[in-house]
Amino acid sequence: MAISSSLYTLTIIISFFIAQLVITNSQPILNSVEQESVYRVLDSLNSDIPWRSLFPDDLCSSAPHGVVCGYTTLPTQSDPGSVSIQELSFGYVSDHNPNPPCNPNSTLPDPFLFSSFPNLKKLFFYNCFTHRPVSLNSFSQLGSGLEELVFIENPSLFGSLSQSFTNMTSLRRLVITGSKVSGEIPSGFGLLTNLEEVTLSRNKFVGGLPENVSRIKKLKILDVSDNGFEGNIPVGIGELESLIKMDLSMNHFSGEFPVSMKGLKGLELLDLSYNRFANCGIPLFFSEMSKLKVLELSGNELGGVIPDIWGKLRGINGIGLSRVGVVGNIPYSIGVFLENLSYLALDNNMLIGSVPLEFERLEMLNELNLKNNNLSGRLPFSAKFVSRVGRKLEVQGNPELCLDKRVIGSFSKSNRNLGHLKVCKRVEIPKFALPHVSSSTSIGHQVQSLSVLVVIWLFFM
Repeated sequence: MAISSSLYTLTIIISFFIAQLVITNSQPILNSVEQESVYRVLDSLNSDIPWRSLFPDDLCSSAPHGVVCGYTTLPTQSDPGSVSIQELSFGYVSDHNPNPPCNPNSTLPDPFLFSSFPNLKKLFFYNCFTHRPVSLNSFSQLGSGLEELVFIENPSLFGSLSQSFTNMTSLRRLVITGSKVSGEIPSGFGLLTNLEEVTLSRNKFVGGLPENVSRIKKLKILDVSDNGFEGNIPVGIGELESLIKMDLSMNHFSGEFPVSMKGLKGLELLDLSYNRFANCGIPLFFSEMSKLKVLELSGNELGGVIPDIWGKLRGINGIGLSRVGVVGNIPYSIGVFLENLSYLALDNNMLIGSVPLEFERLEMLNELNLKNNNLSGRLPFSAKFVSRVGRKLEVQGNPELCLDKRVIGSFSKSNRNLGHLKVCKRVEIPKFALPHVSSSTSIGHQVQSLSVLVVIWLFFM
């Protein structure tokens, strides 16, 4: 019985290995053109590593992390199908994402190298082109099936987005950040209607945003920050109803904010800071973007007052209104409705009046910048509030702001800047001289009684 069980177990094991061998032998093999092209790309990015000897077998069976195959023809009982390279990711990111590392001499000598991958869906480079110049045009021959084209921190990457890039009609992600890529966005950009993310930050782009960007209805992220873009925001920008993040900061955009922006109902982050918008105020229609979490308008001479729109923007956790030229009082409604607010910058404006007592209610607030305004009166915060915000409570540059003498010592321990505020003056009780009226008349008695009441009232106050 024991021998019979052992034979049964052995039979199962042998059957399992035979089945695995059949499956392994039936797997399709990567064609030699793509196999060789992968080796050439790896060698050009890092020739210090012997890629061919480390990975001598079929790369669809054994390949470096970041080299991913996929079926182009599904297998059947009689046909193992066919495979090809579908993802190539280069540049070591982390231990959890150990793509093949690049070295400082990384380059791409053959501009048509990537045309060998007709079914490529994703191409990713992180910190690869750092010393030797590599042209973005080397990638313009990628197929129309490409879905993700990502370049992150490649300071030697140069060139421009030529019109040929608009042929990549399947593109969902276009990320070029931290490079020397320049020029204008091509006029056919709006043809890329499958785009969900466009991140072109920290490059050398110029010109304006194409008007036909409004045709990219699936767009969720639009980030063109830190470039040389100029001109107006396209009027049709409000048609991008799927947009969650729009960051146009640190450019030269000008004009007014188009009213169509109120159509961005799903927008969570809006950053228009440090551009050249001027004399248009803070629009009331921002209140219709009810899902906003971050509103950044700093560094634009907008003028006007801070509108009382905060009752409709209760989800906001960050407001940047530094150097926007606003005047008037700080709306107390900010402290009433924005219970999630963690960051508020109102510095370097011309705000007047007192600091709203309602700010004390903002339990999530950990950064409050009110410096360099014309605020006045007593700083209305408790020791608990000052201790929580600490040094990120900035109120210097408001000569008429003051602290009660009894708290100035404890407040200074949490924030040395508060020690420079002047001490609030004590409210003096006015002294009234009693009039000398004869007590012989009834009027005299009434005045004398009234005078006594005034003295008693003053005593108890």
